[in-house]
Amino acid sequence: MAFDKKTFQKRSLTAIVFAAIMLTGLLWNKWSFFLLFTIINFGCLWEYVKLINKIYQVELNKKAVIGLMLVGLSFLYLPPSLLLFPIHFDSVKFELNFVGIIGIVLFSNGFYQSKNFKSKLLIPFTLSWVYVSFSLMMMIDLFIRSKIEFFGNPLPILIIISIWLNDSFAYLIGSWIGKNPLSKISPKKTWEGTIGGILLTVFIFVVAGYYKLIDSSIHIIAIVALTTISGTFGDLFESKLKRMANVKDSGSFMPGHGGFLDRFDSLLFAIPTVWLYCKIFLK
Repeated sequence: MAFDKKTFQKRSLTAIVFAAIMLTGLLWNKWSFFLLFTIINFGCLWEYVKLINKIYQVELNKKAVIGLMLVGLSFLYLPPSLLLFPIHFDSVKFELNFVGIIGIVLFSNGFYQSKNFKSKLLIPFTLSWVYVSFSLMMMIDLFIRSKIEFFGNPLPILIIISIWLNDSFAYLIGSWIGKNPLSKISPKKTWEGTIGGILLTVFIFVVAGYYKLIDSSIHIIAIVALTTISGTFGDLFESKLKRMANVKDSGSFMPGHGGFLDRFDSLLFAIPTVWLYCKIFLK
C-alpha cells in the first residue's frame, strides 16, 4: 500500500494522545491500571456486541447487553471458577460475585427477548467473555504476579510497547515496500510489513540489551517475539469479524485508528500467549 502522509500524520497525532493516556493509566498506580483496563473491557465488549449484531442480523436486548457487561466485569477481577490471582481486597469479592450473578440473570432474561432471537447465538455472544474479559483478566494477573519487569515496571508495559512498535514498523515497512497481501481477510496488510515489523521490533530489543540499555534476557526477547506474532493473529481475527459484519472499523473513538477493538485486537491475543509462557517457564 502507498504511503499516505496525511493519514500518517493523523494517526501519529492520535497515537501520541492515546499513548499519553495509556501510559498514565499503566504507570500512575494500581488503581489507575485497574480503571484503565475496566474501561478497555467495557469498550471492547460493547463493540464486539455491535459486530455480532451486524453479523447475525440480530439486536441484543439492552437488558442483555447490561448483563453481558456485568458478567464481563466480574470475569475481569474475579473469575468465578479459577481465582487465578490474589487481588488483596477480599471485602469486595462477594460483591463481584454478586455482580456476576445479577449479570447472568439479566443477560439470560434479556437474550430471549432480543429481536430475531436464536438459541445458537448464545455461543458468539458468550464468547465475548473469553475473547475480551478473560484475556484482560490475565493482563491484571501479569501486572500483580509477574516476576518479569521492564525498566522497573510490571510486564504489561513490555507487552504494550512491543505491540506499539510492531504496529508502527509494520505500517511503515508495508507502506514503503509492501507488495504481497498477507491475507484476503486484511488485504492492506502485507507479508513484507508483517515480517519486517516483527523482526525489527525483536531486533531493537536485542540491540538495546546488547548495549545494556535494558535487561534483555532470553525471556524478554521470547515475550517480545510471542507478543508480535500472536498480536498479528489477533489483528487478523478482528479483521475477519469486521469483514463478516461489513464494517471498516469496530468503532470511532480514535480518529485514524477506529474503535476499542481496532486498537486492542492484537493485545487480546498477545496477553493469553504471554500469560501461558510465564506460567510454563516462569513459575
